[in-house]
Amino acid sequence: MRILAVLGEGGHTKEMVRLVELLGEGYEFGYVLVADDDLSEKKITVPGPIFRVIRPRDKAHNLPNDVRKFLVCAWQAWRAVRRFRPLAMISTGPSVAVPVALVCKLTGVKVIFVETGSRVTALSTTGRIMYCLADLFLVQWEPLLEKYPRAVYAGRLW
Repeated sequence: MRILAVLGEGGHTKEMVRLVELLGEGYEFGYVLVADDDLSEKKITVPGPIFRVIRPRDKAHNLPNDVRKFLVCAWQAWRAVRRFRPLAMISTGPSVAVPVALVCKLTGVKVIFVETGSRVTALSTTGRIMYCLADLFLVQWEPLLEKYPRAVYAGRLW
């Protein structure tokens, strides 16, 4: 079974790498990383092809520029999905997960989202978007189940 794992930076990568390790053998992993993230690639412990995409938005939040970058990111994600042909995509919360998940939904790939462990009482911006897109939405804190009934409590990753 092929799974496309979307890595973010920092804690998102730590959680995703841990999740890949927990899933164990029997899966073939491919990875999506933003083009300027060299650290995450070095933390991957289970080998697989790496696909680079442009960062879908800037910290400056320039709407026309963010829309353009989102579309370029989605195009690059589509190429990665077409090449790797995963059955599922999984992510732990970086913003790059949104265009990748949208492409996956449009191509019939199942989307699994794990809200980052740092979110205890409210979802992140990415989490609020992915709550609408994900086929399976997991949280690491039980209090989130009260506000988000479709969520599944999965316990902590770290």
